[in-house]
Amino acid sequence: MLTRFIARVFWTFSRWTLHTEPAPTRPTVLIGAPHTSNWDFVLMLAIAWRLGIDVHWLGKKSLFHGWRGPIMRRLGGIPVDRADPARVVGDVVDQVNSGSVFGLVVTPDGTRGGNAYWKSGFYRIARETGMPVTLGFVDRTTLTCGLGPTFDLTGDVVADMDRIRAFYADKAGVRPERRTEPRLREEAEPPAAL
Repeated sequence: MLTRFIARVFWTFSRWTLHTEPAPTRPTVLIGAPHTSNWDFVLMLAIAWRLGIDVHWLGKKSLFHGWRGPIMRRLGGIPVDRADPARVVGDVVDQVNSGSVFGLVVTPDGTRGGNAYWKSGFYRIARETGMPVTLGFVDRTTLTCGLGPTFDLTGDVVADMDRIRAFYADKAGVRPERRTEPRLREEAEPPAAL
């Protein structure tokens, strides 16, 4: 397959090293974090293509305008209207339940500018579809990236996020100054708020 060949060439000549646990064997919500640079996208595709994961990813609607639209869709993109985030989760849940998505890459820290909180859509999607989460990472300090553990969320938001925080504690991203601590605004609220 062409994508696996491209990935093999990329990893052969890249200064980045792929360190990964085995690829998930069932549909998963793949967290891409820390999301601090547009290079994260290139690294995510290289990881997925090398491991043979059929991925889809959420991207702002403006990325799909004009000539970029067909390319972004071919690379697995799903356009998102950020003005209606609740609808986004519902649409993605419908697609996952129809069996059309294997690995859904989500960058919960949102834009690359460093936010106060992660967006909780990944959590809602995983809980509503019964999909596990896989922790994908980029770490400039070690020039490594890859996939960490895959696990099911328990519904205990604080405990689940503590596990996620522990994994990402030493991961800096491509632009460390833009890193967002893995914390949901809803952690202080009852789980039903998600």
